[in-house]
Amino acid sequence: MNPTVGSVSALSTPATATAHTIRIVVADDHPVVRFGVKNMLLSEPGFAVVGEAEDGDVAITQTLELEPDILLLDLMMPRLPGLEAMRAIMARSPRVKILLLTSTISTQQVIEALQIGARGILLKDSVAGDLANALRAVVGGDYWIGGERVANLLKALAELTQRAAAATERKTYGLTPRELEVVRCIVEGCSNKDIAKQFGISEETVKRHLSNIFDKTGVSTRLELALFSIAHKLVEMD
Repeated sequence: MNPTVGSVSALSTPATATAHTIRIVVADDHPVVRFGVKNMLLSEPGFAVVGEAEDGDVAITQTLELEPDILLLDLMMPRLPGLEAMRAIMARSPRVKILLLTSTISTQQVIEALQIGARGILLKDSVAGDLANALRAVVGGDYWIGGERVANLLKALAELTQRAAAATERKTYGLTPRELEVVRCIVEGCSNKDIAKQFGISEETVKRHLSNIFDKTGVSTRLELALFSIAHKLVEMD
């Protein structure tokens, strides 16, 4: 193990830390992420990073030894994934509030994480703007979901479950996001020229998209595609 990882004395803890300081362990396999989080918190009063972890196993050890107020835990950790590490921690130290840190996460994973005991999900591309607010929400007893403070977990879980069910019911037949956009345009009655202008592509590219869409859905005309799309809920219409 890197001698600086997991060593409280080796970390940059504000000299003004008091009994009211929120103690945080940052668990992420990328040193740049850990460094970035620590630097952001240096300018935020009331927070102190007291430990670091580079994999799931170390995250468990650091959390149980240091008993921080909050564990910032990467979802995709080596050796032991974030959700598994969280299960182990919650079983032995349920007082610790865990905020998952991730680049991407499915609705189903969000539901699972909250059911296990996570206090929220923080996307890495939103860390710069949301980190302090997310930490304060969690410290205050609320949750951080979808980039905002959530007080009613049951309501949030119900909404997430409905969203996950809708996503499961909706089959895309292997269509790419751009192809689904083209399908929506076809349903709205757009011509190839209209579609090309809307997306800033050539009409030839539109024709290639349509050819791929026809192959994947098994239809052969624009009318059949529109009817197929409506029947199979390929696109959500306003």
